[in-house]
Amino acid sequence: MATIQCRVVSAREEIYTGEISMLIATGSEGEVGILAGHTPLITLLKPGSMRIQLPDGSEEVIYVSGGVLEVQPKFVTVLADTAVRADDLDEAKIIEARKQAEQMLVNQSETLQTNAALASLAESVAQLQTIRKYRNRA
Repeated sequence: MATIQCRVVSAREEIYTGEISMLIATGSEGEVGILAGHTPLITLLKPGSMRIQLPDGSEEVIYVSGGVLEVQPKFVTVLADTAVRADDLDEAKIIEARKQAEQMLVNQSETLQTNAALASLAESVAQLQTIRKYRNRA
């Protein structure tokens, strides 16, 4: 199978660099699969899991909180706000963050707090979904 170079970078660090067989992510218009020879593309990413299939058949699962996916003829770049390998996500911390976000929604007193709580809740749900997808593949 043909390969393409890939680089996944967050605001803090480089998460992955190397050859891949396929990348699957959730863009603004839905799920997108990238193979070698894909048409050039730029799309916003929604929070959730991103799967990278390596040439040896193994797979990396990475949680991204949003960002940009750019596809060029020989290179795929993911610039994520936050990107974390699925096996590095701490389920207990995520569940606690989800509870705090739910509590913030119950105790909301202004729109700004509501928006922050909803964003935090959406992120924790997406992280938990990433953990579950990763566990099902491992």
